[in-house]
Amino acid sequence: MKLSPARISGAFVIDIDARVDERGLFARTFCTETFARHGLETEFPQCNLSHSPVRGTLRGLHYQSAPHEEAKLVRATRGRVFDVAVDLRPASATFLAWDAVELDWQRRNAFYIPAGCAHGTLTLEDDCEVFYQMSAVYALDLARSLRWDDPAFGIAWPLMPSIMSKRDATSSHYGGGTADE
Repeated sequence: MKLSPARISGAFVIDIDARVDERGLFARTFCTETFARHGLETEFPQCNLSHSPVRGTLRGLHYQSAPHEEAKLVRATRGRVFDVAVDLRPASATFLAWDAVELDWQRRNAFYIPAGCAHGTLTLEDDCEVFYQMSAVYALDLARSLRWDDPAFGIAWPLMPSIMSKRDATSSHYGGGTADE
């Protein structure tokens, strides 16, 4: 694996180092020792899978508030998605900055998003599937969302979303201070 720092402090783009032979491909996608050496979360007690049949489907911007902030390791297992992280950690040098990675099942790359960041995904083609490893178990009462098009973040989405949940369509704008206010 090759871990490259992203624009958000503590976030990494993860590319595989594939071994290819007559049988096909083999690659490591996660290693506790490698993640620990980079100061990343190594325990993922929950994994999630999302499937979106239509290009332009938006999910996010989602996060969990304290004490259940969650790091995420995100990978497209089918299709291509525009995967976004927004830094909501007031003490971070990259507070309110965003970064995005095009996750592509053929590249088999991943995006590591540190705890304290909001996360969103926009499908770039039909029939996309995304696999998430989560460092905290989902807590409904601590689940939060922010507007995908909030000018406080200025995310340059590659296309306008055509499908999103009511929750995402009616999420609040960031109000300053901490994201929970």
